[in-house]
Amino acid sequence: MDVMLKNAFAQRRALKVISGLKNLDTDNVLAVVKAAEMGGATFVDIAADAELIRQVKETISLLVCVSAVDAQVLKDAVDAGADLVEIGNFDAFYEEGRRFEAEEVLALTKETRALLPNVTLSVTVPHILALDEQVALAEALVTAGADIIQTEGGKASHPISAGTLGLIEKAAPTLAAAHAIARAVDVPVMCASGLSDVTAPMAIAAGAMGIGVGSAINKLNDPLAMVAAVRKLVEALETSSVKAQR
Repeated sequence: MDVMLKNAFAQRRALKVISGLKNLDTDNVLAVVKAAEMGGATFVDIAADAELIRQVKETISLLVCVSAVDAQVLKDAVDAGADLVEIGNFDAFYEEGRRFEAEEVLALTKETRALLPNVTLSVTVPHILALDEQVALAEALVTAGADIIQTEGGKASHPISAGTLGLIEKAAPTLAAAHAIARAVDVPVMCASGLSDVTAPMAIAAGAMGIGVGSAINKLNDPLAMVAAVRKLVEALETSSVKAQR
């Protein structure tokens, strides 16, 4: 694992900015990754497209992670210049009715690790599984070679409140998963999906060593607003890190 990434996890302040597994809008992706770098994010997560990888690598100096649900696609992305890979960001598929069960995710992890034995591998645990099944899968994924476990759940939540309470309701599934999984595995846990600067510190308190944020940034139309959103997340993580060290 990259030293800077390892240090960010150790300090419990890793921030991954996600442009979207199916987002091939070059202008939007470049705006997102530029904002990520300017705002102080640790790394970015983009679609596994060779030309997109090339352009992003030419634009920023942050580590570039790619997301996909196909081992060969991830291998090709690394050949194109990706620094690390993510099996997951399944949210893009749920709206299509596609489910990812434990057996499929585990098999994909083993296949990807065989193709990429020396590349940092992050794997998302599907939120459609019961919490005890998520924990069991996370443990199996680590045994299979996953370096990072990512949680999700934003698509499963249906907040009914406005303001801060609504943000907490939105993040509840992924926070619960992070809490349970972080106590069961000895690799970094990334808490992602449905998070905000309000709930980022809660993710760290739950046991995550970093967070992943997508729509809270990539849905913004103003580059300055994107940068501001990233900075608020960075500041939230820094504050929680300082408090944890007291």
